[in-house]
Amino acid sequence: MVSASPGPSAGVLKHRWVVLLTGFMLSCLLAAPALATELKPGTVSAFDRYVRATEARMAEDTQQGSFLRIDGLPGRQRQDSYARLRRGEILVGPLRTTEGGNPIQVPHGLIHHWSGTVFIPGAVLSQTLAVLQDYDNHQSMYKPAIQRSKVLDRNGDHFKVYVRMYRKEIMTVVVDVNLDDVYTPLGTFEVMSRSYSTRIAQIAEPDKPTEHELPVGNDNGYVWRFYTYWHIAERDGGVYAQAESIALSRTVPMVFAWLINPLIKSIPRNMISTNLAATRNAVNNTKISSSHSRPASAPAPTSAPGTSTAFNTFQ
Repeated sequence: MVSASPGPSAGVLKHRWVVLLTGFMLSCLLAAPALATELKPGTVSAFDRYVRATEARMAEDTQQGSFLRIDGLPGRQRQDSYARLRRGEILVGPLRTTEGGNPIQVPHGLIHHWSGTVFIPGAVLSQTLAVLQDYDNHQSMYKPAIQRSKVLDRNGDHFKVYVRMYRKEIMTVVVDVNLDDVYTPLGTFEVMSRSYSTRIAQIAEPDKPTEHELPVGNDNGYVWRFYTYWHIAERDGGVYAQAESIALSRTVPMVFAWLINPLIKSIPRNMISTNLAATRNAVNNTKISSSHSRPASAPAPTSAPGTSTAFNTFQ
């Protein structure tokens, strides 16, 4: 007698239907020309206000000795966060900037604000900066998220860069982005950078003869602004790399929000975690190359001594 194998559980079936329904509704939302949206001046103004408030908080944190966000955590959380980082974990979590305790409203737009930190044991500051500033090879280091990358202009620690970004969840999104990046040393063992998108164009039918840009600021609204802040600190026999990103996208119609908002929230978390892991891998590869090319008599680079106190509300 042959027994029938059990079918999928109710939970599995429910998950499949949610995925299928989400895909269908996203397809309807993003394929309908009537639902394409225009970036409005009021949205840009509110985003700029949010950025100014965030940068003011960053400056205050740095002045108070919290160069990394984990430095501002209470003692036990700080120690636990540093321990997790040194075990190889990547700490990622959402942030929200307020003014006087009140949220900053962004009409017709959504702000996606995330921070993540990784520890790279044995690395030094110069190696990490070399990776971050090697823009012409970012398409290799950060593939498939970065498909093309090149430096358009450089003046010292000021870079103008072009990248083509790629993301595929339920559907594929490709954007061409111009970036304005500035690196600022803060003492011997700390560097911060800020990267502003100056132009973002969504690409329709990428890599086909019919490839073309959609009108800038009048597209599907996946991403209208993308700002990134790196805080790099050489401590504890390695390098802590913290990336904080602020992105602006369109709002989601209420009828779709209950399904799409969880997806929207998961994408930045996955992106920042993936990018930090790729940065760690690239720096480790640089370390290996340096050790192979160093003469036998040359001493290995030493990292700066540092004190580890620590922060974590990362999830």
